[in-house]
Amino acid sequence: MSAPVRAAAPGSPKSLARSRPRYGEQLIKAILLISALVSIATTVGIIVALVEPTIEFFSEVSFGEFFGSTTWGPLFSPPAFGVWPIIVATLEITLIAILVAVPLGLAAAIFLSEYATPRVRKIFKPVLEVLAGVPTVVFGFFALTFVTPVLKDWFPFLGLEAKNALSAGLLVGVMIIPIVASLSEDAMAAVPNGLREGSYALGASKMLTSVRVVVPAAFSGIVAAVILAISRAAGETMIVAIAGGFKSVFTLNPADEMATMAAFIAQAGSGDASVGSIPYKTIFAVGSLLFIMTFFMNYVSARLVQKYREVYE
Repeated sequence: MSAPVRAAAPGSPKSLARSRPRYGEQLIKAILLISALVSIATTVGIIVALVEPTIEFFSEVSFGEFFGSTTWGPLFSPPAFGVWPIIVATLEITLIAILVAVPLGLAAAIFLSEYATPRVRKIFKPVLEVLAGVPTVVFGFFALTFVTPVLKDWFPFLGLEAKNALSAGLLVGVMIIPIVASLSEDAMAAVPNGLREGSYALGASKMLTSVRVVVPAAFSGIVAAVILAISRAAGETMIVAIAGGFKSVFTLNPADEMATMAAFIAQAGSGDASVGSIPYKTIFAVGSLLFIMTFFMNYVSARLVQKYREVYE
């Protein structure tokens, strides 16, 4: 025989098993699951949309021609499919942007995490993040109409063209500062205070503690922030299209006009390339290459985060 069920004592809490079903919690779980599935489905959809035209493109243009030439002009006659000019332009503008965003973003993160009072942090962090909401077309016109003329006046020996990689890279760097600063500050805020107190107990200053203790402890989060910023800079379109230009020339001089991969996609997608033609399929080939590059950077970021999280756990 089964044991008799005891009646709950007066005033005792009800059994969790017999509590009412929490429909709100189940709804939240369902919404979160749907959000995750939508993200995965979007990524899969992008891959599916890119694969077939890319395969068709490389059935007519060889890998040797695509990666072995430094002449790019798929929209010209005769066409040229050497992709290195737009790859180099993308990497060059991204490098300039990172040289701007990482020092300024980390400095802002250290200030907000280690020096700012709660009241100052409450004001300045939202203001910094608002910068990420500025339309990129505004950054582009600002680079074209203000930054480039200023650089020409201050550094005439650079010989800047009206559109150039330098001003485009500088403004892309300003655009991604909030990504580096906000995510790095979150990582630093998660560092246990015991590490700081131990450093202070050994006589270290606040600056030494910030640089030698807090930043290394938050290294995984900082790396993730930087890689995310790199991915964002590599895929930026409007700033590089307006301020960098569309000239596909193989050059390492940031004073020259040059087209990035994203700028070419924007140019070709808004042009007269007929659907199904080789110039049209070139858009998908370049998009696939850009997708692979950003995927690789995110993979490296995930591996580094996993590695250094294990160190500090």
